[in-house]
Amino acid sequence: MKPHYLTSLFSPRAVAVVGASDTPGSIGQAVFASLLAGNFQGKLFPVNLNHKVVGGMRAVPSVRLIEDEVELAVVTTALRSLPAILRDCGKKGVKAVLLAKEFADSEQLEREILKESLSIARHFGIRVLGPNVLGLMRPVAGFNASNYSSKVRPGNLALVSQSSALCTAMLDWADSKGIGFSSVISVGEGLDVDFGEILDYLVADTFTQGILLHVHHIHDARRFISALRAAARTKPVVVIKSGRYEDDVTGLTHSSNLVESADVFDAVLSRAGVLRVGSISQLFTAAKVLAASFRVQGRRLAIVTNGIGPGVLAADSAYLNGVELAKLSEQTMELLNDALPRNWSHGNPVDIIGDASPVRFRTAVKTCLDDANVDGVLVIFTPQAGTDHLTTAQLMVGLQRESTKPILLSWLGDAKVSESRELFSKAKCAHFRAPEYAVEVFRNLASYHHNQRLLLQTPGPLEGKQISPDVTRARALINAALAEGRVILSERESKEVLSAFNIPVNPTRLARDPDEAVRLAEETGYPVVLKIDSPDIIYKSDVGGVELNISSAAALREAFAAIVERCRQARPEAAISGVSVQPMRSRRFAREVMVGVTHDNAFGPVITFGAGGIAVEVMNDRALALPPLNHYLVESLIGKTRIGQILGPFKNLPAIDIDQLKEVLLRVSEMVCELPEIREMDINPLLADEQGVMALDARIIVQKGNAGGKPYRHMAIMPYPSHMVVCSRLKDQTQVTIRPVRPEDAQMQQEFVRNLSEESRYNRYMSSIKQLSQSMLVRFTQLDYDREMALAMTRETAQGEEQLAVARYVTDPDNESCEFALEVADQWQGKGIGFILMSALFDAARDQGLKVMRGEVLSGNKGMLKLMHKLGFASEYHPEDRALMLVTKVLQA
Repeated sequence: MKPHYLTSLFSPRAVAVVGASDTPGSIGQAVFASLLAGNFQGKLFPVNLNHKVVGGMRAVPSVRLIEDEVELAVVTTALRSLPAILRDCGKKGVKAVLLAKEFADSEQLEREILKESLSIARHFGIRVLGPNVLGLMRPVAGFNASNYSSKVRPGNLALVSQSSALCTAMLDWADSKGIGFSSVISVGEGLDVDFGEILDYLVADTFTQGILLHVHHIHDARRFISALRAAARTKPVVVIKSGRYEDDVTGLTHSSNLVESADVFDAVLSRAGVLRVGSISQLFTAAKVLAASFRVQGRRLAIVTNGIGPGVLAADSAYLNGVELAKLSEQTMELLNDALPRNWSHGNPVDIIGDASPVRFRTAVKTCLDDANVDGVLVIFTPQAGTDHLTTAQLMVGLQRESTKPILLSWLGDAKVSESRELFSKAKCAHFRAPEYAVEVFRNLASYHHNQRLLLQTPGPLEGKQISPDVTRARALINAALAEGRVILSERESKEVLSAFNIPVNPTRLARDPDEAVRLAEETGYPVVLKIDSPDIIYKSDVGGVELNISSAAALREAFAAIVERCRQARPEAAISGVSVQPMRSRRFAREVMVGVTHDNAFGPVITFGAGGIAVEVMNDRALALPPLNHYLVESLIGKTRIGQILGPFKNLPAIDIDQLKEVLLRVSEMVCELPEIREMDINPLLADEQGVMALDARIIVQKGNAGGKPYRHMAIMPYPSHMVVCSRLKDQTQVTIRPVRPEDAQMQQEFVRNLSEESRYNRYMSSIKQLSQSMLVRFTQLDYDREMALAMTRETAQGEEQLAVARYVTDPDNESCEFALEVADQWQGKGIGFILMSALFDAARDQGLKVMRGEVLSGNKGMLKLMHKLGFASEYHPEDRALMLVTKVLQA
């Protein structure tokens, strides 16, 4: 793949500093001095209108007068000069510009100049980072184009921050802790280059092993989450968010009014497989622990201590942080009873008594680590008479090397245990001055593991369906309302949309007068419920628009008139269609829950679940998830709520039909995937008991969709493209399936590679590998269908699904071209597989809007070259002795 288009910005070979100066205190002087002091190995050119020499180097008045090529221009001059500078840079062929000055002009004038400057930059194809940035640093390359004068250590963490002030605070804190960086990137206002593109660059950066992100606001949410997911698949990503309570989600339904923008952002980060933290210290601590490859499989923590007081305090901290104290197995308890003094605590925390020897510590910790009910162990050492802190520390270091579970170490005290702390630091063990910090880190590790599980979920838009929804009928109902100029569907219309997606609803029929209401009630059967039917009244109870448990015609007529009168007095402007008649549903063991949809301006549709009924606003018990959902994601969503804890057997209540509840959530996920017109929705209450579920009330808010757009463009996360699954036959009549690759195909993909001949493996991977590494498996099977595609051709065998071939493309960073690869099992070559599979890949690339595909074919493989030409590829000219032939295809709509 060709170099990333931002290479000129982040790894330039020639840099011009516009406004470079010798004037003390100026930005130009600070940036130029930083570049000189950083021992930058590329070419450096000062540009200054008034001085011919800057920093002992010859200066020129314009970038255009520099004789050599220039990749990056760092601008430190006043804003008014920016348009002219960018024109000069464009004519010189500069690829990137860094705006390293905080502009102080009036806001209106500033915006006009910035707009003009961006237009000029786009005309010349220049990428711009900033404005209002601290600068850009690549400590691993000695490149420091910033006004930060303090020391920044080289390391393997990348720091990307939207705030210059917070960035400097992070750097100062990191230096005091001995933390180094591969890159430090200050984004500023993100006029042009934003988080998504920066993350794409860092994913491929071999110097970066972990990414720290400070975010205030997002410009391009789709690009951001796509890049974030790509990064999280291969490197730990830790995020700190400022402005938590700004830009709250607003809307007409409870689902929207109970949601804050920070909740949506948390849901985004969880689904992206990254970890969110709340402070700078947590940011770096979490990054260090994750980068050291500490992992957990759950939230169950065992605490081993030689002081019950610190152990109990740690247990209290675990409770406050949502960390579960592990319940030790009977076998573990027996082993501990045999090995420990009689007066040990006989539970978790495991108090092994104050005079604990190093061997006693090791025995207790090792026994807890071996327990299947334990996901990690916190070891708290208190220096007491007869204890040996250093030997104990050495045994813990050795034990960590033997175990795949994390051991979190907290040696209390200061001078007495300093030698042990130095040992832990050298051995890269997770150690903390206070047990509370260790508990927080364990919680973060557990959250990270949970989020990584969410990252692997790639549901289809209609996953789990048993009966196909009537999408056409639902869309017709929505379009009819929009044609009338309405965005609020009545309860009756809303329930019809739900019914189209096979969600059980309480039947609702409209009565325009009392006589019709009586007739409908008799057909339905008493008792019944009356509700006002008006597209303008969302909360019917607030205006007296609901009457329950009506059991006679006389009571019905009286209630009908009363409802209409109350609503006209409360909302005289509301259009009233009549009164709806519904059966009165009263189930003895039912729980009331709410399922909703809200719309975030940045990330699109969000599904909410929580307690329902009239207490929804008071309890504020809800959880959020980004669609599309599958069974794992639905279970996770329900488990986050308090109401979710009483859906099973609870006191005298039998368990609800949980499968039916999950099915409703999956159906709602289908709805928001297939109907981009849905902006908000409430199903409240959704009645759930042992007999099933039923929507008693519903309301849907819609908006006009974008006709003719790409499928699912309204989604923050692309669903599995199930519409691309097709069946076909080979020349020998073998029935095969062509489908996009999924994460669960990892083992099948590994077997496919193992069964290739050595020659085929070498030609494909340019290596004599026998099988794919874990990182390669992740890369090949966990796809972001918005930017890449892999189509597998499979057949069913007695042993299960077998992969015969796979074709894939990966888009270049420019999102206009891509590189493809085709692999066919040796025994299946010559059966027409290549033509079928590559044709399907072309269609996918065209749908994605790509313009060019290119790949390399062995020049000696005449059959493959013939196939490429048959498919419309053109061979680029190369010397005949070249081992590889480069072929390209222009994709046209």
